[in-house]
Amino acid sequence: MADLDSSVKYLKGVGPKRAELFAKLGINTVRDLIYHLPRSYIDFTSPVPIASAVLDEVNIVEAEVVAKERPAMIRRGMTIYRLLATDGSDDLTVTIFNSQYMFDSLKVGEKYIFCGKVSGNLTRREMSSPTVLKSTDKDRIQPLYPLTAGLTQNILRNCMKSALACASSEKTETLPESLVKKCRLMPESEALQKIHFPAEREDVFPARRRLAFDELLTLRLGMMRLRERSRSLTAYPMKKTDLDGFVSALPFRLTGAQTRAISECMADMEKPVPMNRLILGDVGSGKTAVAAACCYMAAKNGVQSVLMAPTEILAQQHYASLKAFLEPSGVKVGLLTGSLTKKKKAEISEAASKGEYDVIVGTHALFQESAGYGRLGLVITDEQHRFGVAQRSALAKKGQDPHRLVMSATPIPRTLALMIYGELDISVLDELPKGRKKVETYAVTGKLRSRACAFVRKELDAGGQAYVVCPAVEEGAADVKNATAYAEELENGEFSGYRIGLLHGQLQPAKKEEVMRRFKDGEIDVLVCTTVVEVGVDVPNATVIMVENADRFGLSQLHQLRGRVGRGSRSSYCILITDNPSSESRKRLKILCSTSDGFEISEADLELRGPGNFFGSAQHGLPPLKIADLAADTELVSLAQEAAELIGEKLSLPEFSALRKRVDSLFSGGEI
Repeated sequence: MADLDSSVKYLKGVGPKRAELFAKLGINTVRDLIYHLPRSYIDFTSPVPIASAVLDEVNIVEAEVVAKERPAMIRRGMTIYRLLATDGSDDLTVTIFNSQYMFDSLKVGEKYIFCGKVSGNLTRREMSSPTVLKSTDKDRIQPLYPLTAGLTQNILRNCMKSALACASSEKTETLPESLVKKCRLMPESEALQKIHFPAEREDVFPARRRLAFDELLTLRLGMMRLRERSRSLTAYPMKKTDLDGFVSALPFRLTGAQTRAISECMADMEKPVPMNRLILGDVGSGKTAVAAACCYMAAKNGVQSVLMAPTEILAQQHYASLKAFLEPSGVKVGLLTGSLTKKKKAEISEAASKGEYDVIVGTHALFQESAGYGRLGLVITDEQHRFGVAQRSALAKKGQDPHRLVMSATPIPRTLALMIYGELDISVLDELPKGRKKVETYAVTGKLRSRACAFVRKELDAGGQAYVVCPAVEEGAADVKNATAYAEELENGEFSGYRIGLLHGQLQPAKKEEVMRRFKDGEIDVLVCTTVVEVGVDVPNATVIMVENADRFGLSQLHQLRGRVGRGSRSSYCILITDNPSSESRKRLKILCSTSDGFEISEADLELRGPGNFFGSAQHGLPPLKIADLAADTELVSLAQEAAELIGEKLSLPEFSALRKRVDSLFSGGEI
């Protein structure tokens, strides 16, 4: 018998050819197979009488086969097989297409349970292409698995039974009994059996809970392992720094949240191991000022800092802010971007390598081989999820284990932040600077679109600028405004006579930069765009943002979009337009109109959007989760985090050897 780490080809019923099909599903070993979990189930436990079957819907009926018709070939390659079944009161005609094997396996005089869509009328009932189970079969709840061409549900179920037989002969439990009891978990072997072949529907929930817990615990321990890996000694431990000179030069007063975050960063930078901290803040919460304080401390300790932004225009914006915050205190700031001439890049790189700049702001040009630094002790990345790991690592390697600070303007619940950014310490900016005006937000139906456009024109005539956001770029669903066509429509209609710009993700990077620069410089009145403007750039003169088909966006995404306005001294507005009149849509948009707290909105977004939709398929670069859902399983996320903290350094003990092996293999496909 194969063991769990054997190739799946050695499993009964598989073999080399079928193993190639399993490989397409990412199944290479027997262990991979038992963790290939059902996507849903067919419940054969409660069949209905044929007379009670609902027409044109899927029904489960139990009936005895009483007659078979002669097969009929209706055209080349298509044979129809029909049989008659009865439950003693009513008859059902069952039609099978192109499967002589299935037709032959159904015996006259035997009872079966049929699952399929029932058609016909009150006197004649038919079912086509049913799923069939013998009445004597004890597995009345049948799993449905993700498949690939060449594999059927029956093949996969039979192979799964063989795999579970292997698992039953091995010790699969990865947790000590004390932890299983403490967390009220089902034993792992029982969970695997019941997730695949539950005796009752109620068995699935505790089985899924156990396996999801394992996945989240492994992820959290893996994140802790990554965190420890970054705890090598830094070449740049810093001395306590007096920030009075920096704070007094700022044109505003720091919030309590900013002061707290700065203190946390300074405490980290005084340690012999590198700071590895995330500043998690809402739109406009003042993350750049926190970054500036860290740069000031680094400069006063004689080391350089770099701040990397995902786009050139955002880099220029950070450069202007840091220059204003730091140069009055004697900290020199430079800018290094891809659009500079080769000569200018070389000049700045040489000056940086000689230590003539204390802070360098830029884009990917910062980590090119030609870019050198004298004593690089602090690396800051903005909107870090937009950079690949290789880019962040390349920049960090420019120094000797420098301190790292990452910033994100995506407010998410702290519990989830700990899981997603688990290798980082987290500072939350949950307080907006005083004087920042609330963006007045209105949700209206498409019937008021003309009135909304008239309001936008009024703002334009008063000297402001506007964003118009669409969810699609190219022609798609008829009810979704697409940016390209809508820009033309507005230019020839509601905004005739105004300067219209178009910005979307399919434009070349240089073109995007040019359009955004022209809008920032006031050369464009109305920017029609997709969510490419969601983060980053400040255009203080933009006073209104109008979002088409607002019901197509998540609340957190709408909140990010709203943050594009309200950056100047004038009153600003956000108009959310929807042609979806449903109560759910109204409820969601009402939340956005009633609060400007990004963290409160993210909690509501999690609750309303449900599993899988909050983060999207990328899961923020985490290893793919097979069963757990970070958005839906918040109770399990907390439980797994508590368990991970309890295990901590004990992971090296023999009792955790199986769990340790799972953690070690978590990122084997590549570091995150």
